[in-house]
Amino acid sequence: MKSWRRRRVVHQVTDAKPSLSEDIGRREKRYLIQMGIRTICLILAVVVNAPWPVKALLVAAAVFLPYIAVIGANAGREQGNSPDLSAMDEVEANQNEIPRHRREIGS
Repeated sequence: MKSWRRRRVVHQVTDAKPSLSEDIGRREKRYLIQMGIRTICLILAVVVNAPWPVKALLVAAAVFLPYIAVIGANAGREQGNSPDLSAMDEVEANQNEIPRHRREIGS
């Protein structure tokens, strides 16, 4: 490669995000674990003969865990770093690269 040419942007496989199915599976698993913990808290609050502060803590966990679980399950793909706009400009300047946006036919 000659020194006057611009350095190409090389994308590595390790830079790729996990696939959508892997991400959904991970979030579903985490949600089901949290709902299992909620169920255990609810059962313990009813069955265990404990002082009222312990029962109140178990009931509070059973009430607030669904909210936390749903927020965690919905916060999936948008986590991560924001896109680097300067790298996008370099890629679009190089005509050999695949464009990042889809152009309309006839435009």
